Amino acid sequence: MFEYFYNEIFRSVIIGFGSMFNGMEIQHKNESDNQISTVRVPLAYGPTQKFLARIEQQANLNKSTQMSLPRMSFEFTDLQYDPTRKSTQTQQFVVKNTTGSEIKKGYVPVPYNMTIQLSIMTKLNDDMLQIVEQILPYFQPSYNLPINFLGDFKEKRDIPIQLEGISMEDDYEGNFETRRALVYTLSFTAKTFLFGPLSDVSSDIIRKVTVGYVAASATSGLRNPERDLTYRVTPRAIQDYDDSVVTTLAQDIDLTTKFIEVADASSLSAATYIDVNKEEMYIEKVNGNTLTVKRGQDGTDVKEHVLGSGIKTITANDANFIEVGDDFGFDGSVF
Repeated sequence: MFEYFYNEIFRSVIIGFGSMFNGMEIQHKNESDNQISTVRVPLAYGPTQKFLARIEQQANLNKSTQMSLPRMSFEFTDLQYDPTRKSTQTQQFVVKNTTGSEIKKGYVPVPYNMTIQLSIMTKLNDDMLQIVEQILPYFQPSYNLPINFLGDFKEKRDIPIQLEGISMEDDYEGNFETRRALVYTLSFTAKTFLFGPLSDVSSDIIRKVTVGYVAASATSGLRNPERDLTYRVTPRAIQDYDDSVVTTLAQDIDLTTKFIEVADASSLSAATYIDVNKEEMYIEKVNGNTLTVKRGQDGTDVKEHVLGSGIKTITANDANFIEVGDDFGFDGSVF
């Protein structure tokens, strides 16, 4: 039950959260409202009090040191199970790696809410207002952050990052009139999922089916059949998955066109399939840059296409990327 696995879910969410606020800038202006400087706000992971303690050790905040203000920090502070997003426990899902060579299966992930706090520390109130105004419009009250989970398998999920609230405080040192740091703390909830262990099912995928028919009479028996037929089929993709554009259309084609002109047919050959805007076509003949094709193969819709549309080849490599639920065709042979 408790085999080792580590899917780096928390790490991926924390890195994704930090990337939203990385590279933020503020501007300083003079009395004439002319810009005199642009300051990039540093961002680091860690508790707010650690940064405030280091700032207090530096009396001159205008000095060019690593811990000068403004700056931001964020920290993962709490974790709660979310029963409102719970799904069926026995439901499973299948993922492939980027090359399609490895397929794994696992149970649907478990919903958890991560609490992450973003602290903004500035010396000047105007600096704080500039930073906050660059953040708040994107959260109404949530922002969907796309994150690739599970390493090379790149299970992409949109994680809602919801703004829960904002707290404000002034941190003083010395007398009451001396402002050391103005601190705004923004509390966020990241509605993520925790994936369990995945099992390798690459060898369980059916890639070829062979069916044998044997017909015999009562007199001949099975040892001397009157008819022995074997039919073998291999699943194949009916669309391009690796974006292999080899040429373009040299003309507009309507719903009945079977002879199409292309810009360059040197990379195309007869008895192969092509993908033009999700319509699968079978190339019967290649004559110069003219293709004789069968339209709408394997149930794909016959469409009108315009000059310059990309022509993609459907190869054996595309079969490795067929997703669960996608339509696919068959190549059959009788022997």
